[in-house]
Amino acid sequence: MRFELLGPVRVTVDGRPVSLGGTKQRMLLAHLLLNAGRQVTSGQLIDVLWGEDPPASAAANLQTYVWRLRQRLVFTGPGEGLLTRDGSYTLVLPEGALDVDRFRELRASAGRERDPEVALAALRAADELWRGDPLADLPPVPAWEAELGRLSESRLAATEERLELLVRLGRPAAALDELALLLDEHPYRERLWQQYLLALAAAGRRAEALAAYTTIRGRLAGDLGVEPGPALREVQAAILRGDPPAAEPARPGPLTGIRQLPADIADFTGRAEAVETLLAALAPRPGGVPPVAVVSGPPGTGKSALALHVAHLLRATYPDGQLYADLGATGDRPADPAAVLGDFLHALGVFGAALPAGATARAAQLRSRLAGRRVLVLLDDAVSAAQVRPLLPADGGCAVLVTSRSRLPDLVGAHHVELGVFAEAEARRLLSAIAGEARVAAEPRHAADIVEFCGHLPLAIRIAGARLAGRQAWPLGTLRDRLAGESGRLGELRVGDLAVRSSFELSVRQLPPDGVLAFGRLALLAGREFPAWSVDALLGRPAHDVLDVLVDASLLAPTGPGPGGQPLYRLHDLIHCYAVEVAGAEPAAGRDAAFRRSVSALLSLAKRAAQALPPAFGALCGEPVGWTLPPETERQVVAEPLGWFAGHRPVLGRTVELAADAGLAELAWQLAASTVPFHDLRGHYDDWRRGHLRALDAVRAAGHRFGEAALLRGLGQVHLYHDEYPEAAVALTRSAELFAGLGERRGEALAVAGLGTLARVGDRPGEALRHYRRALDGLVAVGDRGGEAQMHNALGSAHLQLGQWAEAARRLAAALRVARELGDSHREARVLTELGTLHRLTGELPESLAGLRAALAILEDLHDERCTAYALLGIGQTLLAGGELAHARGLGERALRVFQETANRLGEANALALLDQCRRALARGPWPSPMPATGTGD
Repeated sequence: MRFELLGPVRVTVDGRPVSLGGTKQRMLLAHLLLNAGRQVTSGQLIDVLWGEDPPASAAANLQTYVWRLRQRLVFTGPGEGLLTRDGSYTLVLPEGALDVDRFRELRASAGRERDPEVALAALRAADELWRGDPLADLPPVPAWEAELGRLSESRLAATEERLELLVRLGRPAAALDELALLLDEHPYRERLWQQYLLALAAAGRRAEALAAYTTIRGRLAGDLGVEPGPALREVQAAILRGDPPAAEPARPGPLTGIRQLPADIADFTGRAEAVETLLAALAPRPGGVPPVAVVSGPPGTGKSALALHVAHLLRATYPDGQLYADLGATGDRPADPAAVLGDFLHALGVFGAALPAGATARAAQLRSRLAGRRVLVLLDDAVSAAQVRPLLPADGGCAVLVTSRSRLPDLVGAHHVELGVFAEAEARRLLSAIAGEARVAAEPRHAADIVEFCGHLPLAIRIAGARLAGRQAWPLGTLRDRLAGESGRLGELRVGDLAVRSSFELSVRQLPPDGVLAFGRLALLAGREFPAWSVDALLGRPAHDVLDVLVDASLLAPTGPGPGGQPLYRLHDLIHCYAVEVAGAEPAAGRDAAFRRSVSALLSLAKRAAQALPPAFGALCGEPVGWTLPPETERQVVAEPLGWFAGHRPVLGRTVELAADAGLAELAWQLAASTVPFHDLRGHYDDWRRGHLRALDAVRAAGHRFGEAALLRGLGQVHLYHDEYPEAAVALTRSAELFAGLGERRGEALAVAGLGTLARVGDRPGEALRHYRRALDGLVAVGDRGGEAQMHNALGSAHLQLGQWAEAARRLAAALRVARELGDSHREARVLTELGTLHRLTGELPESLAGLRAALAILEDLHDERCTAYALLGIGQTLLAGGELAHARGLGERALRVFQETANRLGEANALALLDQCRRALARGPWPSPMPATGTGD
């Protein structure tokens, strides 16, 4: 399978194109391909597909597009495919499957190649991958602009390199036409003009070359108010002198013995894109400022290994020497710039009295010594930009490569490359290179687990591979089992003087006290990805400053905006293991208070979000407990309640478990209960049941009767939805008893209403009426008008069951009136569904259809799949009654699919009955009469 972005987005299998669906689905694939191997959040994808104003259905539609995309893409390798984790998506491709990666590798290989003919062939092959502008068939997306700009710039740079090789190889005529076309598109690009002048001169057209220089000089001065740059001026001077056209400006004699780079990494693996980026960024700029590149990233991501590898690749580009210094950011005493300058100057032959005192004078002498030369300076493990600045040369023929755990944003003019963890394929290749390819190939599943437990962190994989290499008798499964336990994982990832824990410890040691405190407390959160407000709760104050410190130290990675525009951050799995150790060193009182604040803040947000959803009948929750965020922050965070719940669904469930384990029964049961409106709307019954059962253990252990009664009422509803009637009876009866004992009349009424529904679905309408009337009295007494509307609706359903049409109509009319007075569109739709049934049973088929279709429109807008299925079923039953068999069957099939997905056996049985009736009716032939216009009434 091949994936192509360099032109219209395309996927092929054995050369044949794969159908990718509509524009939105191709945009989804394009964004995943642009971020191949990296995690992409649902929020980012929604922004890409719908922009700043997504529809309410965006999250649901996104899931549909993802599902369809999975059906079209076929992967065969281990760990490949469209992976889902924590509500985010990662597209893991086979090596070499993406044309962008092949283009970059071909260009990088050309840069490494000493034979110009071979390099030219590689650049031609890279150019042939382009079929037009990247993603030319898709609408513009702001999130793509930077990456597409980089691709286009990289293509132009590769073209310049190819044309330069043609001139060097004595084929200037082959380059001139293409150069002329490119200059029409890029009339001020001086590198193209340099090549054009050199090609003209090499073709024997010296006068034309000089005229072309006059043209560009006039254009730059007249249009931009600038003179040509030094490199272009030097080309003109060389042509005037009659020098060989490709000759470089004269430089001072070569330096000798300046080869300070440590040895390259023998088994260096992956990072092809980063290598290409750095090679391009560190190209000499004769006459300009020296290129500077900074490689940053979390501890253990291989910053030094990458920088060292790139530095060795650049040795031929910087033949006058390579200077190296370890600046010791993670040590006890970071290097003094003056001392480093002294070492550099010693290497350049400055000794004794010739060596000035002080960093300022030494920096000036270093700049003088490097002027006109081509020297690469590698500064490893920098503390800050202030430490780096004195060590920078001034000549554009030199270059500086810096590594740092911090991003050094104040190092002006530097090109920044930020490393993350390896992609799956890179991680496996590194493990194979160290432990042995045959061993890894023999146990692919264990190998996949090992790199997963290493979090794809290069240092961890290197250590794991070294342990296996030193223990040839071990099967990979032995190390896999040792790494499986999270609590002991860091201890296992140690060999010789390499240890993952030590690497993390060095970074944390540099943090201020609040940073250390916040870092450890991150281990208390339920998920590895979390919003900024979570850290506010952990510290009990706004924590933007601390978050910035953790991000700058590369201990946290920003992952984009979350619900409400709150920044999201991610903690790497192995760094999380170390955070657990740091948290364990904090006194328990502070740690417990931080966790309580965190759960309290989450609970308050969940309650606020639930208030904006259709109310779930029977849901009960207590008063706010503990610490909360400022109201304005809460409003921003849950501005899109459905999206907030969907994004926090795993975290909510896990936090209920953590709160229960910590003995915070009140917080645990309230948090479980606050999720009911969302779970009810979306049919997440397993999550609903799991959270309630876990919280139920906690409230029973704490003797918390109200919480127990509320949770039993919720569990009773889940049992009803799953047609587990004996279990529902036990839970609802016990809930009613507990509420009655506490004098909680509303809770008792809600539990009794559940018993009424249990009787109704058990075909005991008379018993149902008694329960419903009792529940109605209780809800009216406490002023619960929403509950009152629900009970009128329930009474209407029971009267329908008894064939008492007039009483059913009276109760349903009362329910509809109260629902509309409350502005409760969800309850209105439920009543309209029941009225549709009444009208069908009384022969008023047009009225039935009108009410059911109105209900369907409301429910689809609210994304309530369960109730939507009942409306679809009702429409199907009415259409069947009117003889529209094909339409009835189609609606029955749609309803059946939802009932089966939500394990609703009663709904499934009704839908199957409808389909069977349609089948039999179709087999009998045409329906005898059209749908009547009116019914006969009661």
